[in-house]
Amino acid sequence: MDVLPEGLSLIVKMEHNPWKTLSQKQVYSNPWISVSHREVLNPAGNPGIYGVVQFQNYAVGIIPIDEAGNTWLVGQYRYTLEQYSWEIPEGGCPLGEDVLAAAKRELLEETGITAQQWTPILEADMSNSVTDERAYVFVATQLSFGEAQPEETEDLRVKKLPLEEAIQMALDGRMRDALAMLALLKVKAMLDASEPLTPRSP
Repeated sequence: MDVLPEGLSLIVKMEHNPWKTLSQKQVYSNPWISVSHREVLNPAGNPGIYGVVQFQNYAVGIIPIDEAGNTWLVGQYRYTLEQYSWEIPEGGCPLGEDVLAAAKRELLEETGITAQQWTPILEADMSNSVTDERAYVFVATQLSFGEAQPEETEDLRVKKLPLEEAIQMALDGRMRDALAMLALLKVKAMLDASEPLTPRSP
C-alpha cells in the first residue's frame, strides 16, 4: 500500500474510477427517487451488477439556536422503519434550487421559525454505497417565531430543548436519524474547539 504524504487524502490519491458501466436501465421512478439497474465491470475487471438509487432532491437540515442556547427538534413516525424518530428540522431541496432557500422554507414549514442569520456547517453524502443523496446543514440564529406550516404527509411534534440535551440524544442513542446525528455532533465538535458558528447574512 502506498504511503500518502501528510495532508493528502485517499480521495485525491484514488482520482480515477475503477468501475466501468457497461449498461444501465431505469427500473423505477417517482418524484423523489429513481432506481437503475447497471451491468458493470468491478475494480478487479470482473462482470457484476449494481443497483443505484438517485435522489431528485438534496437533503437539507437546520439546527436553530436561540440566544439562551436552546434548539428545536421535530418528531415524526418514519414509514420505512415503522418507528418514531426525533430529528432536527429537515426536508428536501429540488435539484437546481438554492439549498439555503430550501432550508429557510423547511424550517418555517416544520417549526414556524424564521432566522436572520444562517451558517453552513456541513455537507455529507448519505448512504453512498447505493445512493447519490447529498445533504447540507445550516445553523440558524436570530430567530423569530410564528405558526408551523407542515405538509399533509407530515404529522409532526415540535420540541424545544437545550442544545446540550439534543447533542446528548445524538450521543446516547435516543436519536438515530443519521443527518441529525451528524449535524449535532459537528456542532459539538465546533463548540469544543471554540470555533465560532459564524453567521452568514441571508
